Amino acid sequence: MKATVAIIGRPNVGKSTFFNKIVGGRISIVDDTPGVTRDRIYAETEWNGIPFVLTDTGGLEPKANTEILKHMRAQAELAIAAADVILFITDIHAGVTADDRDIATKLLKSRKPVVLAVNKMDRVGALPAEYYEFYELGLGEPIPLSSVHGTGTGDVLDRVTELLPESFAEEEEDDVIRVAVIGKPNAGKSSLVNRVAGEDRVIVSDMPGTTRDATDTRIENQYGKYVFIDTAGIRRNSKIEDNIEKYSVLRARAAVERADVCLIMCDANEGVTAQDERIAGISHNAGKASIIIMNKWDSLEKDNSTVNEFKKDIYDALSYMTYAPIAFISAKTGQRVEKLYEMINAVYDKALMRISTGVLNDVLNDAMNRVQPPTDKGRRLKIYYMTQIGIKPPTFVIFCNSAELFHFSYQRYIENCLRDVFGFEGTPIKLIIRQKEDEK
Repeated sequence: MKATVAIIGRPNVGKSTFFNKIVGGRISIVDDTPGVTRDRIYAETEWNGIPFVLTDTGGLEPKANTEILKHMRAQAELAIAAADVILFITDIHAGVTADDRDIATKLLKSRKPVVLAVNKMDRVGALPAEYYEFYELGLGEPIPLSSVHGTGTGDVLDRVTELLPESFAEEEEDDVIRVAVIGKPNAGKSSLVNRVAGEDRVIVSDMPGTTRDATDTRIENQYGKYVFIDTAGIRRNSKIEDNIEKYSVLRARAAVERADVCLIMCDANEGVTAQDERIAGISHNAGKASIIIMNKWDSLEKDNSTVNEFKKDIYDALSYMTYAPIAFISAKTGQRVEKLYEMINAVYDKALMRISTGVLNDVLNDAMNRVQPPTDKGRRLKIYYMTQIGIKPPTFVIFCNSAELFHFSYQRYIENCLRDVFGFEGTPIKLIIRQKEDEK
């Protein structure tokens, strides 16, 4: 997991300009109007070989009272809570403002490492007298910066990387499968992690919300090497009341991002709820290999048809994830828990699968012979060829004469053909449609 650096400051001090300068592209919208950036924006970058995630935030106004400004402040506060190092950007033209002082107080209370930069120092030569005012913020020596011209950027990044925790500099092992355990509060996530670890590594309680952060548990056995990431239960947004819990949900989503496989934990007593559907969507949209787990299976009365009925209900609710296998377990008793390792290995291998272009196009041609591509107003979709460009998830580019004619239903048909031939159990598939002019 890479360290996180959050850019904090009042609106319109140049945070997004600095962010875009570092990540090498206009990812954040830059405008002179305060408040253009409202939500957190992330990008991976590195400095002197040290990788980290840079987070741009909306302007932080501690005394904001409009709804949009309150939202921006909440997003910035979450970024502070999740960050390992904070870059506080100020404006030499505005000098030290009351909001700057309030922000500095908040950062000091967070006890996070802070780098103070004084931006818009666009003139070369001696430092202006206003620069020395920023020492009064109590955050150490201010670093002169010009986000527009890039001067001072290296000094800022040198200081930031000096403050990053040493553990993040260690390379993670390539042969370790990272498994995120996600689900609603009290679905049994911590119980499962403790069961696979063989000890009480995580606090288990009937009270929802016991786990506040994502915690890692390393497992090595005859099946392989794993890091199980126990996450805070993800509640509906309307149920998230305090900032600590918002931070927990943020960490849970970040755990999904760094995982190779997601175990989507559901309570068998409740079946798949609307919130379970939303949580499964987080894994699906992130392109992660997934396994649907019905926990507390021991507490149900069952007959010969119970499993099949459950599977039908699960896939009806999660119609977009029929590729994901289902495991019926009891984390409490250990029932069928050991079988999870083989399932994890299987879906991970499918997410890594690569197929040669020649074989892919044989399957594509066979699919088109069985079901002709669609037509519209006398114009037929022509598909030229397909090639694989990525893994985790397997990602394919299909070149055709008209992306508009390539309807979603035909894309789904092609995806089903790929699954019929190659399996891909447990992993989503990504199809990218590229339009190409007819070759005369």
